[in-house]
Formats: sequence, C-alpha cells, structure tokens
Amino acid sequence: MTRSRRTFTEDFKKQIVLLYENGKPRKEIIAEYELTPSALDKWVKQSRTAGSFKEADNRTPEQTELMKIRKELKQLQMENDILKQAALIMGRK
Repeated sequence: MTRSRRTFTEDFKKQIVLLYENGKPRKEIIAEYELTPSALDKWVKQSRTAGSFKEADNRTPEQTELMKIRKELKQLQMENDILKQAALIMGRK
C-alpha cells in the first residue's frame, strides 16, 4: 500500500500553529489531525522565525546564495560545453 503525500493550505497550518501556541497539547494536535511530529515542529518554527510557511521565505541567506551560485555554475558549464563544441567544429575546417 502506497501512502501519498498530503498537502496543507497555509490557512490550515496557521490554525494548527495557533492551537499549539494557545496551549493545546502537542500530542493531541498530532493525533487529532493525523500529522507527523516533524511537520508540526516545522510549521511552528517557520511561523516563529519568518511568519510564513513558504520555503523561499524561510531560507537562510547562505541557502539563498548557494542556490544562486549553483544556478550560475550550471549556466557557465552549459556555455563552456557550447564553446567546446564550437571549437571542435571550427578546428575541422
């Protein structure tokens, strides 16, 4: 039996975090809404740090810079491959 990954709306996440912050026990929330403990912990942390549940809003500056550098590296590698092919073609003539 394959279990599919569930998705939750931002409003749902806010309501769950609000329940937690208003004192409802963690175990009760997890059991009642059939959540994983790690999902609840992640939502609470995201809410406290960035006030948002979007991944882009919760990245550290280092993670953002790393993504930018990886994208730039990929672009440069592609340009380098194109130049190598062009050099091979020009060398044959």
